[in-house]
Amino acid sequence: MILTLTAQRPAPDVPAGDLGFLLHKHPDRVLTAEQGAVTTHVFYPENTPEQTTLAVLLEVDPVGLVRSARGDTQSVLGQYVNDRPYAASSMLAVALGRTFSTALAARCTSRPELVDVRWPLQVRLPAVPARRGGADLVRRLFEPLGWSVTTRDLPLDETVPTWGTSRYVDLELAGRARIADVLAQLYVLLPVLDDAKHYWVGEEEIDKLVRRGGDWLAAHPERDLITARYLAHRRHLVVDALDRLVDVDGTAGPVEEPEDAEVRVPLKEHRRAAILAVLRESGAARVADLGCGQGQLVAALAADAQYTSILGTDVSVRALQQAARRLHLDRMPDPDRVRLFQSALTYRDERLNGLDAAVLSEVVEHVDPPRLPALERVVFGEAAPTTVIVTTPNAEYNVNYPDLFENGFRHADHRFEWTRAEFARWAGGVCARFGYSVATLGVGDEDPAVGTPTQLAVFTKGVAA
Repeated sequence: MILTLTAQRPAPDVPAGDLGFLLHKHPDRVLTAEQGAVTTHVFYPENTPEQTTLAVLLEVDPVGLVRSARGDTQSVLGQYVNDRPYAASSMLAVALGRTFSTALAARCTSRPELVDVRWPLQVRLPAVPARRGGADLVRRLFEPLGWSVTTRDLPLDETVPTWGTSRYVDLELAGRARIADVLAQLYVLLPVLDDAKHYWVGEEEIDKLVRRGGDWLAAHPERDLITARYLAHRRHLVVDALDRLVDVDGTAGPVEEPEDAEVRVPLKEHRRAAILAVLRESGAARVADLGCGQGQLVAALAADAQYTSILGTDVSVRALQQAARRLHLDRMPDPDRVRLFQSALTYRDERLNGLDAAVLSEVVEHVDPPRLPALERVVFGEAAPTTVIVTTPNAEYNVNYPDLFENGFRHADHRFEWTRAEFARWAGGVCARFGYSVATLGVGDEDPAVGTPTQLAVFTKGVAA
């Protein structure tokens, strides 16, 4: 398994050999480091003022991997006969992270001015697995980051052409980038292409993904796919990570637009504005955001004196912790006005009693259909606020989204997405069972054929549908 990174002179007064300062690896020395069954060699096949090439070579002991593995679910043969010694994978990503940790962190004590230099680079990976997507997937991942991508399909066996091509490609990237950025992109995207990791994927991987992905991942058109594959398709991790990445994207600095440019308001902003308008009109004072995530709506409610009691609930402890930080709960003048707590909407919770209004914004579609009656009973039957606001995607509008998630929906954790007719039938059933009336409206830019991207229902207690 080998990777080469070739840098050309980035400026007249910066020779290519200064790459060694950024990477903290001297061009005249060979670095060898052992980590379990993997030995990493770092060396420079070429080093001139005009062009420098760094090579990272991994030697992988498949038997050593098996002996050190914990809970490996591969077949016995698969443990010993695999592509780990040859193809770029999470092992190379881990080696890059360990070997170039200072460069990844964008630090260079001896030459700090080099950190933000955009170097002319060529990156070569002779064998990259491109599972479930091939060369097209490689381009979809790297081209949005500004790289010129060249791929060559590798045959299954060069001596037997009739066997066709393998799932591996010879990959070359060319472009200008900061060294920290290219290392971070490789660190994230190599395991994504492999669609597998050689170690256990836990919650700490979310922090790694957000730290290494940063702004480039939040804005990437394949963000959902990258997140799911990086986190080994573990649904609860993917949901948490996407919420954090959406927050990164939503809080990014302002983008300067020409004066005559059309300013597009994000759908989440349309949705939040619509919810706030309905709540304000209802006159509610005691309000709950059920499934509050990182607390964006709760923060908007807290800024309005109309609301005297605000609850935020979520099943994710991590999301609630992030919401608490966003809201600065420890510094609020009235600590009892806003409360956050963990709660599952399929189980009765007396803390939800006495509400004027409750909001379920983009929540119901995350619930398995057999569990929806339990949610209905908890929210509409037992908590029974005067007003309930529900928003959910309009499945018909998905024809306008060319890059849906792999499950065919807009989010990795969606269990379903309703058409407008399906949503109306569900809302009508809720009204009949629990004594509510309902009004529906669309949120977002309307398509004449398929409606708006989000559908919103306002349930009012007291009048059966």
